[in-house]
Amino acid sequence: MRVISSRHAIHIQYLFDSKRQLVSDKSGMEKWAGKLSTEVADPPQTKEDEDDYVLVLNNGNINEALSTYEYLLVFFHAPWCLPCRDLAPEYAKAAEQLKSESSIKLAKIDATQEHGLARQFSIRLYPTIKLFKHGDTSSPKEYTEGRDAEDIVKWMQLQLQPAVIILEDVATVESLVDSNELVVLGIFKDAQSDNVKNFTLAAESIDGIPFGITYNNEVFSKYQVDKDSIILFKKFDEGRNNFHGEISKMNLINFVHNHWLPLVTEYNEHTAPRIFESQVKNHLLIFLQKSNNDFEDKISNFKKAAESYRGKILYILIDIEFSDNKGILKFFSLKEEECPTMRLISMESDMTKYKPETNELTIEKIDEFCKKYLEEKSKSHLMSQDVPEDWDKKPVKILVGKNFEKVAFDEKKNVFVNFYAPWCSQCIGIAPIWDKLGDVYKDHQDIVIAKMDSSVNEVDSITVHNFPTLIYFPAGTDRKIIEYHGAWTLENFRKFLDSGDYDRPKKISGLEVLEETEELESQDRKERGQKNHSES
Repeated sequence: MRVISSRHAIHIQYLFDSKRQLVSDKSGMEKWAGKLSTEVADPPQTKEDEDDYVLVLNNGNINEALSTYEYLLVFFHAPWCLPCRDLAPEYAKAAEQLKSESSIKLAKIDATQEHGLARQFSIRLYPTIKLFKHGDTSSPKEYTEGRDAEDIVKWMQLQLQPAVIILEDVATVESLVDSNELVVLGIFKDAQSDNVKNFTLAAESIDGIPFGITYNNEVFSKYQVDKDSIILFKKFDEGRNNFHGEISKMNLINFVHNHWLPLVTEYNEHTAPRIFESQVKNHLLIFLQKSNNDFEDKISNFKKAAESYRGKILYILIDIEFSDNKGILKFFSLKEEECPTMRLISMESDMTKYKPETNELTIEKIDEFCKKYLEEKSKSHLMSQDVPEDWDKKPVKILVGKNFEKVAFDEKKNVFVNFYAPWCSQCIGIAPIWDKLGDVYKDHQDIVIAKMDSSVNEVDSITVHNFPTLIYFPAGTDRKIIEYHGAWTLENFRKFLDSGDYDRPKKISGLEVLEETEELESQDRKERGQKNHSES
């Protein structure tokens, strides 16, 4: 049995981005869609509200906003998210600067209240900003530029420019292709056709790649095509990819996403957006030192193996000497001395990781590893720290992957576990309350208070997507798993444990959510006050 949580989340990319807080992966949101819709209904609000020139949207008014504004930029946020709070004033400044643009409107949605909208638009991180053009909700464009008002304004003004470049002849086509690493060229016979319309819609949805369009007969001859055609030119790998199939907006977007990366892509801040936007959700990472003498041989093997898996597995290079990649090593629980090695991760399900049986990086071994995975014959690799010698000496018991099963599913004990991450601000805030809870029940015969660092420990029975996640394992042989959804206070924890009413699904009441938010805000104010006092 696997449980997907739904509060403050983790792990959607290999690396925690300090400017964003992770919320939930797409599959987690989908699996919990039915549960969330019954537990926390979207509020029946219909009135539009405006805050500092920013439109406040909800399930009741978003359709009206989409039909009113040609370019609707939406900021999905959470009240507890510190990066969201940092971004909010800059976003408001941008909204004020763009107020004279009648076709543009900046809006925001509290994704912790609008669960349905968060699911619909696959909100995985806070903050997330998406641009909706002409009321189209099928593939909104995600904003990934800077966090200053100037950056937002500049990007929005750029969106008003034509998405495609009109190319009059062969010379202008060749000039565009020669001067860019990637170019998408549309060659059409009728400027008014649906094919041209869909090509333009696809171009509007993709940033960073020029889309050129031509109706010149000589271009048809130049590239040896006799009907409406789309070609992706690139300065790597095979150099050219021809589009096949029905020319629709989504088909073209998928085509570009499948071919805009090299067979082997080095992970960095520039390639990360394309890696995670790709429709290919199986990622094979090779961890190497680029300065090593045998680097070229190993990467050559990796590239040759990748040829058979285009469109099935992304092959990604992680240079372990690059300081920004140290967090990726930690995410996969790897040490530099264990490299070179590989890890495969599924981004589509629950971030499941896979470890090869050998560290040999021959073409045959790489191919064998990938083939076994695609045939669903691979066993997932679960991380675990060693069991501390004093794991049970304190009121709050310390769990790791290796002792979790024995403790959590003890038939004679009721076990309440805090799944946390040491870098999570909400986890840090709840820690002293959890310690007090441990003190309350330290002498109780059948209640155990425990915690597990889920950033470095994984278990097969639970998939944690949110930090912190609080789960209760009642005594008995039926291995029940009950997620706690109440307020994070000592009083509420005690009521939960002492009530014995565990079978009934727990709802998040508006009061509890308010109490929790107020607690966090109060804590923030207290910390700021202490900081200001110490500085003075």
